[in-house]
Amino acid sequence: MAYLKATLGDNLSKTIQDAKILVVGAGGIGCELLKNLVLSGFEDITVVDLDTIDVSNLNRQFLFRSQHVGHSKAEVAKAVALQFNPRVKITAYHENIKSSRYSIEYFKQFSVVMNALDNVDARKHVNRICLAAQVPLVESGTTGYLGQVSVIMKGDTECYECTEKATSKVYPICTIRSTPDKMVHCIVWAKECFKLLFGKMDDSMLWEDPANDDKSAYIDL
Repeated sequence: MAYLKATLGDNLSKTIQDAKILVVGAGGIGCELLKNLVLSGFEDITVVDLDTIDVSNLNRQFLFRSQHVGHSKAEVAKAVALQFNPRVKITAYHENIKSSRYSIEYFKQFSVVMNALDNVDARKHVNRICLAAQVPLVESGTTGYLGQVSVIMKGDTECYECTEKATSKVYPICTIRSTPDKMVHCIVWAKECFKLLFGKMDDSMLWEDPANDDKSAYIDL
């Protein structure tokens, strides 16, 4: 891409073009990585993911559409990413990165490994392989509206497992969540919305006496 060469200069452009990138995971972060890598001039990319596309993925994994449900994330992500730049070489594997074929020797061929995984066990595995292969690892993750990214290089930085992880906070079910994921969260949201619209009287603390003909009569519990 001529505009990238003009912006980045000859040396950096050549480094980008010659680099071999491994993207582990083709979910929300993986889709963004593939798009950005292709548009940034990288020409040799490998993506590995063992999952297939589910309907629940479509709202945040933008390379996928409804017709892709049930298909390999890695294969579909490759096909769609190539639409940004058909000249790029993208190799896709619908496999587990913990498979024996993805050995230390396999990792050594890459300039950079980018983690886009959603589970700690696989992250630890890739971290250890990259350390042994002495390949730079870009570790990333998201939770809610928050995200993090860090570069891990043997001898220069802490590794993924060396970094102290913050203890997950535990919230009572009555706490309003920014992203409800259980039925009780939705109930509390609806209750709070009702109070905002119609006042602060809490009807859950009132009981209608069925023996009373006056249907407006309530007993305060």
